[in-house]
Amino acid sequence: MYGRDPWGGPLEINAADSATDDDRSRNLNDLDRAALSRPLDETQQSWLLGPTELKKKKYVDLGCIIVSRKIFVWTVGTIAAATLLAGLITLIVKTVPHSHHKAPPPDNYTLALHKALKFFNAQKSGKLPKHNNVSWRGNSGLQDGKGETGTFYKDLVGGYYDAGDAIKFNFPMAYAMTMLSWSVIEYSAKYEAAGELTHVKELIKWGTDYFLKTFNSTADSINDMVSQVGHGNTDAESIEPNDHYCWMRPEDMDYKRPVTMCNGGCSDLAAEMAAALASASIVFKDNREYSKKLVHGAKTVYQFGRTRRGRYSAGAAESAKFYNSSMYWDEFIWGGAWLYYATGNVSYLDLITKPTMAKHAGAFWGGPFYGVFSWDNKLAGAQLLLSRLRLFLSPGYPYEEILRTFHNQTGIVMCSYLPYFNKFNRTKGGMIELNHGDPQPLQYTANAAFLATLYSDYLDASDTPGWYCGPNFYPTNVLREFAKTQIDYILGKNPRNMSYLVGFGPKYPKHVHHRGASIPKNKVKYNCKGGWKWRDSKKPNPNTIEGAMVAGPDKHDGFRDVRMNYNYTEPTLAGNAGLVAALVALSGDEHNSRVIDKNTIFSAVPPLFPTPPPPPAPWRP
Repeated sequence: MYGRDPWGGPLEINAADSATDDDRSRNLNDLDRAALSRPLDETQQSWLLGPTELKKKKYVDLGCIIVSRKIFVWTVGTIAAATLLAGLITLIVKTVPHSHHKAPPPDNYTLALHKALKFFNAQKSGKLPKHNNVSWRGNSGLQDGKGETGTFYKDLVGGYYDAGDAIKFNFPMAYAMTMLSWSVIEYSAKYEAAGELTHVKELIKWGTDYFLKTFNSTADSINDMVSQVGHGNTDAESIEPNDHYCWMRPEDMDYKRPVTMCNGGCSDLAAEMAAALASASIVFKDNREYSKKLVHGAKTVYQFGRTRRGRYSAGAAESAKFYNSSMYWDEFIWGGAWLYYATGNVSYLDLITKPTMAKHAGAFWGGPFYGVFSWDNKLAGAQLLLSRLRLFLSPGYPYEEILRTFHNQTGIVMCSYLPYFNKFNRTKGGMIELNHGDPQPLQYTANAAFLATLYSDYLDASDTPGWYCGPNFYPTNVLREFAKTQIDYILGKNPRNMSYLVGFGPKYPKHVHHRGASIPKNKVKYNCKGGWKWRDSKKPNPNTIEGAMVAGPDKHDGFRDVRMNYNYTEPTLAGNAGLVAALVALSGDEHNSRVIDKNTIFSAVPPLFPTPPPPPAPWRP
């Protein structure tokens, strides 16, 4: 029987049971050849060849999907080529030398800041920390205040030596710590960016730890406090070994170092001490226990100053020869302002905004030294500090009138710094003569640069573009330019091309009036007079006291690098503190050079809701 072959060819079905297997095989082979002799379409080929054979030729089975072999090969090849290319590029990048984009170098003010802070390490008294970073200094003054009977203190070890001698004058030392704290409160981000925040806080704490020893800081009231450790009689006929007559390394001191107490009029010293402790309590506000201790001490000592009226340097006090205080009313405002910020207690604000307080402090006097901020006169700083309160919190009545007065007076002070006015002369080299040609001018210059920069930043932060000097309006940048010219003068942009900051720049003083720096550390102990040969030597100091700002040039821009002339070459704590504050205020690039911390200083200040003014008197016909 013949049937239709489904593949298109004739098919004979042999149904004979007698057919052998060989016959069947032969017949099938013949049929296959016959069927394949005609062209087959794709469907027919798939039936004939089976799925496995076709996928092997055109498709790749990836398990979950089947893809075209051409696409698969193209994809794999592309990936392999891309991997090879990436590896080649990586190899080239790693092996071929190339330059990295480096961050811009620190500005001059930041570089100078590193050095200026180091000066405080060189001035430390007591048992020094392991990493004090001044190789030629060691432990000293370890017997200060010990062995005294009938006193509130166990010892007075620690603190800082004032200048080129080894006396600890607590009045300028407290001012220096206040200035460091103020600069940290305003510019902590800049200190951190410079890598100096931990360092400067450690320096402040070194001072405040010592201050807490100088009066009974755990008591609520006191009757006396320490004003000085060491003795510096400079009378020509005196041959008594002391901190001025002898020229010795602090580590070798073997003479008696008396302690000077203040138990009568101590208002200026006590209020300045309160300012130092209160401002530091804000710096250390995250250390609650220590901050609380500082605040308590500040309250106690401020109250003592208010109770025992008088100047600490009055009468025959030795301090009058070195750090004579002209008044104490400015310290009352200064210390009270810091206590208000540290506590939020409005009783301090009430006290310092009384018009009589401002009048006694000379806020309305004017005069040749009005606006000169220093260890002696804090008025310009206090007025700026309270202008801050008005600019950012605006407490309103009943404080507005006196705060507006302080703000206006601050503006007048800033006007007096500008070269457009003749309140202060300038040297031919451009240095402002805030002390009117007297020696040791740079400490006043640095302070003015700090106040000007800070006020400029206050105005910028309060979206105030400038201020008026009479009928003329001046933008904030003129204050910053004034500050830069003065600090640049200190750093070497002056007629002598000399940096007055030791260790900064290629040319700086080499004969600094400083005992420790002028005597070599050579395991030889030079006695009181034995060090005179180093004092009188014409050779440069064997030890470089990095970061010390010397007293500065004269009114003709002249400078004598002579060790024995302290009016040119002696550095001080107070001077360096002002310089540090000015440097950190000016430091940073154009994006962060005007950034202040608006809020930290107000951390303890509660919200102020202005008290409404009293109603007007009843109308009478």
